[in-house]
Amino acid sequence: MKRIIIYVATVVFLITMTIAVILYGKGYNFNFGDGKIGISGTGLLAATSQPDGAGIYINNHLTSATNNTINLPPGEYDVKISKSGYSPWNKKIKIEKEVVSSAYALLIPTAPKLNNVTQMGVSNPVLDPTRTKIAYTVSSLDDPRKNGIYILDMGLRPILTLQSSSSQIVDNTIDNFSKAKLSWSPDAKEIAATISAEPNIATTYLLKTTFNENPQDVTATLASVNLAWNEQRANQDKSQLLGFKTKLQNLIKENFAILSWSEDETKILYEANKSTNLPLIINPPLIGTNSTPETREINKGAIYAYDIKEDKNFKTMNSNVSSLNWLADSKHLIYVVDKKIQIMDYDGQNRTTIYAGPFIDDYVFSWPDSSKLLILTDLGNSNTSPNLYTIGLK
Repeated sequence: MKRIIIYVATVVFLITMTIAVILYGKGYNFNFGDGKIGISGTGLLAATSQPDGAGIYINNHLTSATNNTINLPPGEYDVKISKSGYSPWNKKIKIEKEVVSSAYALLIPTAPKLNNVTQMGVSNPVLDPTRTKIAYTVSSLDDPRKNGIYILDMGLRPILTLQSSSSQIVDNTIDNFSKAKLSWSPDAKEIAATISAEPNIATTYLLKTTFNENPQDVTATLASVNLAWNEQRANQDKSQLLGFKTKLQNLIKENFAILSWSEDETKILYEANKSTNLPLIINPPLIGTNSTPETREINKGAIYAYDIKEDKNFKTMNSNVSSLNWLADSKHLIYVVDKKIQIMDYDGQNRTTIYAGPFIDDYVFSWPDSSKLLILTDLGNSNTSPNLYTIGLK
């Protein structure tokens, strides 16, 4: 009989502990007070940061450090993630019972590092559709064989210096390519270089991304080249929408003038082409999503970011900004305002100035691994030719 009692007690204990572990994993806390055991449901806040090891402040109280998960009673909290030498990150986050809410903070250095990538003098940098290469012109050298058009491949990982990531694709021995206006083909395999000799007189060459000994003059057939490129762009746009349900495709086609897709193609930066209310695509809404209040009522001409996976829509700008684009991590947007380079979360939160020094014509590009930005600057010295510099974000 005693052995049966011990066996039953052991089974009950194991079952009780299993239930307790499951409840704890779902965010429940066990309270012991007044001689009674109480169970209260909580939610989880999973807080991460880049760099990690930052302090997590909940309602101004230092609670933990990233990367960590915190149990919290349901409610709305002021969350701050802070680290010495970096601008703090702040956000109101809603915690729900048995739901994991996420907080990711990209912490921006208060004193970012600048490093030059080119030394020969750069003009008119143009980013390719894959966002990994930049074509630019060089005209500051005496040797025409060194002037011309170059490509910086940001995807390369040179052992010693980024300056070795650039290669020349055409020189000035045949024409003055240093003065060319550049545009990439939709597949990023070719570059159109247009050289204007006189008003209304121009020559266009089609260049490969390797060195062109005999550049192809396509001036006479430029209309057909443009037609082919437009068809490529249209096919690319169609292919990006094919995997979506019809309701989502219609939402995008009817309301969005797409400016750019995020790198992971889960978010769309767009200008509203009419004023309307966006219908819900995911109904009922998902739980544990971004708790920043969204905007379903859109106004024509305003700029928004739409999260496809969460069916959330956030306002970013009132009107189009030429330099507004995605950081390569697909979670942030970079833009220029008042001659300052700023960054914000894709939901419009945490607008932070990255760089307030001199730079040329809003040329701001994200490095493919999000570790830095690329800008064109003469560092305030108008007597020198501008060059490409990186601004470190990590």
